[in-house]
Amino acid sequence: MGLLQSFFESDFWQIHIYTNFIAEDRWKYLTDGLKVTIIITLAALVIGIVLGALVAVVRVTHDKAGRPGLGLRLLNAVCQFYLTVIRGTPVMVQLLIMYFVVFATVDPGKLAVAIIAFGINSGAYVAEIFRSGIMSVDPGQMEAGRSLGLNYAQVMTRIIMPQAVKNILPTLNNEFIALVKETAVVGYIALGDLTRGGDQIRSQTWDAFPPLLAVALIYLAIVMLLEKLGKIVERRLAQSDRS
Repeated sequence: MGLLQSFFESDFWQIHIYTNFIAEDRWKYLTDGLKVTIIITLAALVIGIVLGALVAVVRVTHDKAGRPGLGLRLLNAVCQFYLTVIRGTPVMVQLLIMYFVVFATVDPGKLAVAIIAFGINSGAYVAEIFRSGIMSVDPGQMEAGRSLGLNYAQVMTRIIMPQAVKNILPTLNNEFIALVKETAVVGYIALGDLTRGGDQIRSQTWDAFPPLLAVALIYLAIVMLLEKLGKIVERRLAQSDRS
């Protein structure tokens, strides 16, 4: 008890811990910001996976088609333009354009704007991840599926995509981790995420190190958790393949 009492009476507790996190419930800036970060990440990931899968299927279908029709060529051109623009510009610039230009006259809310911006950005990277996964599947799988009477869409969704997902799972998990960290820029549209929560504490206490260290540790914990979950899923899939 004496050691614990000495800690709470120490200058370190009074100046750094209590002032930055306990006083005036400043820890809520971090917890509220963490909720926003998680919401943006999960929602953007869903958008990115759906959008990326669609773009990947269009590109693979175009590349494998001997003489693609006009409609497929136009779709492929749109997809290539989308990939070039999104992957060639910073995500922060895309967020600012989405907020100050695209939604300048219509306000769906800062959270919705951030989700859409990061979802579109993630979709471009997920598309290339999916495309590489689809291309890694043996072409004979498509022929075998078609010989069983399945159409192209059925073979792609029931045979090709499940195998592709197993191949790209580590890379897809890395994209998820990158997306978590990229959301730290949403403070530029005055959205209270985890990083901005730490900055709000710093602006009130004029003590930068403790709140920013706390933010860094929270991000680190999230990344370590995602890496652990990714390895667990990979092991489960490997066991199912052996069985």
